Amino acid sequence: MNTEGVDGETRFFERVMAAGRREWPVLLIALAATALAFYHPAWAIAGLVVVVAAIVLRIVVAEAPESTQIPVISSARPETAVTDHVSALDLAAAVPDPLIIFDATSALSYANDAARRAFGPLQEGMPMLLKYRAPEMQELLSSVIGSSDGPRRVEYVERVPVDASYLVTAGSIGAGSGLFFLLFKDQSEARRIDRMRADFIANASHEMRTPLASISGFVETLRGPAKDDPAARERFLKIMQEQTGRMSRLIDDLLSLSRLEMKSHGKPAEPVDVRSVVQSVIDTLKPLAKDLSVAIHTDFPAGDLLVSGDRDELFQVFENLVENACKYGQTGGRVDVSISSQGEGGQQQIRVAIRDFGPGIPEEHIPRLTERFYRVDVQSSRAQKGTGLGLSIVKHILTRHDGRLSIKSEVGQGAEFTVILPARQVA
Repeated sequence: MNTEGVDGETRFFERVMAAGRREWPVLLIALAATALAFYHPAWAIAGLVVVVAAIVLRIVVAEAPESTQIPVISSARPETAVTDHVSALDLAAAVPDPLIIFDATSALSYANDAARRAFGPLQEGMPMLLKYRAPEMQELLSSVIGSSDGPRRVEYVERVPVDASYLVTAGSIGAGSGLFFLLFKDQSEARRIDRMRADFIANASHEMRTPLASISGFVETLRGPAKDDPAARERFLKIMQEQTGRMSRLIDDLLSLSRLEMKSHGKPAEPVDVRSVVQSVIDTLKPLAKDLSVAIHTDFPAGDLLVSGDRDELFQVFENLVENACKYGQTGGRVDVSISSQGEGGQQQIRVAIRDFGPGIPEEHIPRLTERFYRVDVQSSRAQKGTGLGLSIVKHILTRHDGRLSIKSEVGQGAEFTVILPARQVA
């Protein structure tokens, strides 16, 4: 006889009975459902299902091994587990902004790596009042050391090795620790953008104000002294038309910049043949080049030169550069446009070089040529109907196409503008 099987069945039966005793409220519900079965048999069946399910669930949970029990989430604060494994210095070192800790004598106790990169060597014990001599920092340090108030903030500009603007927060560490902190939040990029925005508004306003003032003055003259002077009227109307055209070009360029900035995050992916685009630009500008007595020479390789991009935007890039070469380099009487394909860093690149033989550009101006409204010669630019936004538009378009612009020039030797674009990968 298999006694193990009998014993197992007996133990299971005992567990069922014990579970049944624990589940007496469920049994009462089942009995009530059974009594009501005289009215509807389904109620009795439902009661029996509830009883069986409750008893089996209790048996399974009670007999489950410890490894299968559902873990209980502790309500203890997680900070304890973190601080058991991470020291305060580890946390300070992980802060990405410059962080300095000092004592009540302003002597440095700790500086993280970000602080050392920003402010150079920082030795333990170095007085902060001597390190930061700017009046706003002196006042901040003194007020924090001498007061138990909450954190304080000031704006601070570091001049060496380069200008850097910081929002500095200072305060005490804990109660009675005798330690204080300085946290520097770099605001340099935000300040630079603010300055660019302010300069842009000022320059745009100035560029618009000049032709508006001119038109307004001529209108007043035409309504007064020159009202009955046909020659003066014809001359003034011509000037007014030129100024209106200047404002129209400026508005068009501003709208182009705005559109480019709005879609700067999207990358154009259509296949574009650079050779075809450049040839179309040259064909379009041939009448202008002829009027300026400039000959355009080309050197294109055979076959398609494909990039991923937007044809209209790339047309705008090359039109701007070839037109500039014709206008500002017209004294050389010649513009060379060449296209080449070459590899660099494992990436095939297409280069379009536009070279003129005019007066050239002084070296100190080259890094700023793509800034908005920046001009090497204001009078010459306005005489050529320039808005000061052309190269800025070129830069924005090339950035959107993962390309770049290279500028080389020497005074008296002309200038060369090279557009570099990644070649389209052929599947």
